[in-house]
Amino acid sequence: MEIDITNALPAGHELRQYRIVRPLGGGGFSIVYLAHDTAQNRPVVIKEYLPGNQAKRAEDVSVQSLSAETNATFRQGIKRFFEEAAVLAKIRHESIVQVIDFFRDNNTVYIVMQHEEGKDLRWYVKRYGRLPEKFIRSVFTGVLLGLRELHAHHLLHLDIKPANIFLRPGGKPLLLDFGAAQPAYRENRVQAPHTLTLGYAPIEQHRRGHLGPWTDLYAIGASIWTCMSGKAPLPATRRAERDALKPAAKKFARHYSRPLLEAVDWCLRVDQLERPQNVQQLLDFLAREPAPETEPPAGLLGRLGLSWLAKRAG
Repeated sequence: MEIDITNALPAGHELRQYRIVRPLGGGGFSIVYLAHDTAQNRPVVIKEYLPGNQAKRAEDVSVQSLSAETNATFRQGIKRFFEEAAVLAKIRHESIVQVIDFFRDNNTVYIVMQHEEGKDLRWYVKRYGRLPEKFIRSVFTGVLLGLRELHAHHLLHLDIKPANIFLRPGGKPLLLDFGAAQPAYRENRVQAPHTLTLGYAPIEQHRRGHLGPWTDLYAIGASIWTCMSGKAPLPATRRAERDALKPAAKKFARHYSRPLLEAVDWCLRVDQLERPQNVQQLLDFLAREPAPETEPPAGLLGRLGLSWLAKRAG
């Protein structure tokens, strides 16, 4: 992620019991830091709410809105960011990044998360290209189980992509970056996300349509597509005008089983009513037929088909 150094907190700055080490990244709505928890003597990751188009860092390190016009939106964002942090803090699942603290300070909100070692899925795609089916199924089964838990708490992620799927040593996936997350089903109203990523966001995110679990499942399909092709599928806005996306069942038929390819095509339907409507439907579909035994047996990196990557890296 790009880092706006001009808005980042300086190294050594203390937020309660947390001492900033360095910025790790940043997007349109937040800055992420590596920090040290002085009370527990452990590294942590801190996300600071700082939407660059609405606010900036003042000389006293507080966050201030850019103008009277942006102030109301900024205040609303702070409130929502805090409320969603409270929900995330209650979720305990091995595939969801663990929130260990959240608080208000410097006129904004901070979320403190457990620090993990590993690399994101985007790194594996860039380094190895087309990934094997056993690896894909194992990683995304873990992601889907975590996503099911998130949806059970009435939250949508709304920015699932390889860069937000983190693989820890041993291959266990972790779903990261809930900066775009929104409550689901609130008054059954149309909601607009903070942000979206071209290729991974379905048409309802672009057009402020009705969001739901099917919205995250489109992004799951697009992320699996990326693991198969090395790049994201066509943006939903282009597909809505004239869908030129070749079905995965045809495009990747030589490399993957038909059930997996059909699952990807199901998730990537432009019409949200034609996609799986919840995570369990997709899990059940994928469980009908296991991955074919086309990869090498599990080795150095073990259970998730990562032996293939270990051999390639060696």
